Amino acid sequence: MLVSEFDYHLPKSAIAQRPLKNRDQSRLLLVERKTGKLTDKKFREISRILRCGDILVVNNSRVIPARILARRNTGARIEITLIGKSQEGVWQGLVKGKKPKPGERVELGEGAFLSFIKELDLSPEAKWSGGLWELSFNRDCLDVLEKLGVAPLPPYIKRFSAEEYAEDRNRYQTIFAKEPGAVAAPTAGLHFTQRVLEDLKEKGIEIAEITLEVGYGTFSPVRVERIEDHRMYKERYYVPADSAQRINEARRRGGRVVAVGTTVVRTLEVVSNESGEIRAGEGETDLFIYPGYKFKAIDALLTNFHLPRSTLLMLVSAFVGLDLIKKAYGHALTNGYRFLSYGDCMLII
Repeated sequence: MLVSEFDYHLPKSAIAQRPLKNRDQSRLLLVERKTGKLTDKKFREISRILRCGDILVVNNSRVIPARILARRNTGARIEITLIGKSQEGVWQGLVKGKKPKPGERVELGEGAFLSFIKELDLSPEAKWSGGLWELSFNRDCLDVLEKLGVAPLPPYIKRFSAEEYAEDRNRYQTIFAKEPGAVAAPTAGLHFTQRVLEDLKEKGIEIAEITLEVGYGTFSPVRVERIEDHRMYKERYYVPADSAQRINEARRRGGRVVAVGTTVVRTLEVVSNESGEIRAGEGETDLFIYPGYKFKAIDALLTNFHLPRSTLLMLVSAFVGLDLIKKAYGHALTNGYRFLSYGDCMLII
């Protein structure tokens, strides 16, 4: 298949720049795969849509404040977004600003600094002016980030100073966030509130947690013409035994496994056998799901609206069908839904 088959026009006005004050007031587009029916809902109503016995599987990864806003010795601004570790003490970071030189040091404040080691290969189409670099810190990286970093928002969400990022420190986290390591939020989980969880519990709907450290692979653009030629970056996952057991028991009782987000889909599909049984475990995955993939582990999917030509849109298209997903996206755009990370969502059943 060609990447162009997953293209659509996304007006800038449809991209949510700020989250809603109340998370559960997001809009929800209900998509029924068998009939193709589309229904406009509020996320707050999700417990009325799901059935007693269903189980929601959520990603409990916690976003680290992996973006650093600093100034070089020249006074010029520089922005570094960490995307993962190369080895112990060495990180990879995407740089916006004038390209650094090996050995250059950037003072971060409070006695902390980082040093650029060497530049790594990065596609020339990538919109990171300073390239991809290996770098190191003079102190524990996570400690430095907690004190001096900001939320690593996607590039389509515009912030211009550390003060503008203040709200995002908490808002760009789901209420399930526990396990630090992600450099992007599992955004389908951003709509949940304690009130919604109580409604789900009263309805007899369970919640199970897994972890996938969302990394650069989730949002890295597809830069090949044929989607079959694209390769995902590896991301770490962990599925605890208790969660695996409860998911399997729910399905045996006739409940539906509802994946909250594409990261959960990829994790469950990796750890399931051919009959859809979930196995506990941990490891790394570079699974790329696109149309033609045969799903084993999930029955329904809650997800946000994704960028054109993205691996996330390809995964959702594989689950619902390309024609129906185009119909759903067209409906959402026509009816003023908010798109991408801070936007509204769709429930595909």
